[in-house]
Amino acid sequence: MTVSSQVKTTLASLKSAQASLETFALSTQNQDAKNLFTNAAQQTQQIVQQVESRVQQLENEEPQYKGF
Repeated sequence: MTVSSQVKTTLASLKSAQASLETFALSTQNQDAKNLFTNAAQQTQQIVQQVESRVQQLENEEPQYKGF
């Protein structure tokens, strides 16, 4: 498995985790839990953006990995 595919797999996992956190935030009635899940989802979104930036960088450096 190439570094590019590993980073892209990690990105997909992060997006899944973010979606789960958002779902938990929407489904709970406890305000403290809702805030916790919302904050975690926002932090995850920031990480997703950073990893997406790295994916772009990898694809620019190694065009053969684009789209994988």
